[in-house]
Amino acid sequence: MTSAAAASDAASPLLAVENLSVTYATRGGTVPALRGLSFAARSGEVFGLVGESGSGKSTLAMAILGQLPRSADINGGRILFEEQDLRTASPAAWQLVRWSKLAYVPQGAMSALNPVRRIGNQFQDLFRDHLQSSDLSRILALLESVHLPERVLAAYPHELSGGMRQRVCIAMAIALTPRLIIADEPTSALDVISQRRVLETLLEVRMQLRATIVLIGHDLAVQAQVADRIGILLAGRFVEIAPVAAIFDHPRHPYTQRLIASVPSIRKRSGLPQVTPATETERACWADASAPLSEVAAGHWVATYAADSLR
Repeated sequence: MTSAAAASDAASPLLAVENLSVTYATRGGTVPALRGLSFAARSGEVFGLVGESGSGKSTLAMAILGQLPRSADINGGRILFEEQDLRTASPAAWQLVRWSKLAYVPQGAMSALNPVRRIGNQFQDLFRDHLQSSDLSRILALLESVHLPERVLAAYPHELSGGMRQRVCIAMAIALTPRLIIADEPTSALDVISQRRVLETLLEVRMQLRATIVLIGHDLAVQAQVADRIGILLAGRFVEIAPVAAIFDHPRHPYTQRLIASVPSIRKRSGLPQVTPATETERACWADASAPLSEVAAGHWVATYAADSLR
């Protein structure tokens, strides 16, 4: 695959990341985080981004949002949102894009919210920064859309449960009706009931706004419930991109196969799955950035070396 458009099966995707490379400067030298990564997200879809810790998931999210730390450097590629390259956007252009068109749901709501300001005040800050005005009725409508009571406005973040804080962050993310929402592991550290409520809220938001959601995480069970397509990320590059059913029923890349095989099944009561760990040689082969993606079935893209051997 030579471009993000090829992996999207769409003529004009809302988001297209093309050959993106990001490195970090460390005391030990330059460390690659993303290596020629390409993908695209269609308007209105949920694109699941799955990978182990250190695979580049959060780096990709921060690159799209223009929030990479100073130690990071984008070495090449483009990030096209509504056909505009965000890499070349000015601070004034970013002010118009962030929140109004491109929003973010963080991994840790407690860290994202101001601990010494009430929730209502933080909503007011958001509206004043972007609209120069604050409308209580609009804030109450946002709370209602994520199934939170009015009393939340008077609360401090620590007075809310983890699931309620996360839904507050979702309400803030959709406050200006964005077209694209980056959700970075929004259900991590939540109990099963809270996870379900947050996922249901995200899907309702998608329907209400017809928004595109890039859902980042490593929980395959969560991705199976909400994603339309899934991209498997390893060492800063995609090794497989496919519709969610194809990923679970017909995984083609050996790394994806082992991920799927490692998920416990409620239908089998024979203990935890036994999966052979990958060798260093296998991981080095799978992480080869020079291997392009090849379409092995309609909308199903796999790193070329794996596709040839698994057809």
